[in-house]
Order: sequence, then structure tokens, then C-alpha cells
Amino acid sequence: MLAVPDMAAPSAGLRQRGPGRARAPDGAPGAALAASPESPEPGLGTAASPLSPGTFWLTRIVLLRSIAFLYSVAFLVAFEQNKQLIGEKGLLPCKLYLQDIKKYFKGKVGLDALSYAPTLIWFLDWSAMDSTLDCLALAGLALAAFVLLTGCANMVLMSLLWLLYLSLVNVGQI
Repeated sequence: MLAVPDMAAPSAGLRQRGPGRARAPDGAPGAALAASPESPEPGLGTAASPLSPGTFWLTRIVLLRSIAFLYSVAFLVAFEQNKQLIGEKGLLPCKLYLQDIKKYFKGKVGLDALSYAPTLIWFLDWSAMDSTLDCLALAGLALAAFVLLTGCANMVLMSLLWLLYLSLVNVGQI
């Protein structure tokens, strides 16, 4: 039978770690950090700084605030121009457009009508369309300003911004 030599651990020269990644002799990852001369206070380990490689904090801040800026400009433009373009006395009134879609689908606001023109306006009051359009634009502007100023956003806020913008765009017609 062949004798298999014992597998030796790699030499220490192959497994050297950087100064911030040292391990204690017992193998605990944070114990050597606490005693190292680089740490600010003895006994306290340092967390990964935001500037360390592998973190995306700057990308997240820039991307979120850029998207929020674009949404805020879009909702501001919508607030200024919706009444003249798709308001009650606008060039292409969205109230007539939605009534035509409702008539085409036999008077029902079902999945067919929602998929043809996905908008929140289907579920809102149509009697004062100008104020409805203004409320949608101002709500989107407020959410976009919140994300722009604070830099805080999650999937719900970003989805809500998208839904508000989609609601205004889809009644804009051609």
C-alpha cells in the first residue's frame, strides 16, 4: 500500500495578512486588532471604515441622490405643465382619455384597462382632475425631495416614486 504523506499547512510566508487583518494566536479574528498599536483605544476593535474597499457607500449616495434629483425635476415640471397639457381644459385632457379607455373596455376598470393605462388616477376622484394631477405631482416632489436631502431610501420609497411618475406619464398620451 502506498504511504500518503501528511499534508502540511502552508508556510507562514504564504498566509501573511495585512496589518488590519491580523488574527489572534487562538484564531479569533478581532482579538489581535484590539491589542494592536493602530487601534484608537485599547480593548476596542475598529469596524470597517466606509473608505475600505468592498463598500459601496459613495456609489449608493451618488446614485440615490442623482435619481432623486431627476425625479424632483420631473415632478416639478409635471406640477407646472400638467394643467395646461392634460388638465381639464388642457390640450389632451386625461379625463376624456380615461373615459375613452373605460368605454372601450365596456365600462369596467379591470385588469385590461389597468394594463392598457396603468395609473393611480383610475382609483381617484375624476371630478377635479387638475387638483388630482397636482396632488400626484406634489406627492412625488415631496418624496423625491426627502430622498434628495436625506439620502435615505428603501425599496418602498423608490417604488412609490416610480408608481407616481408612471401614473402621470401614462395619462399623458401621445
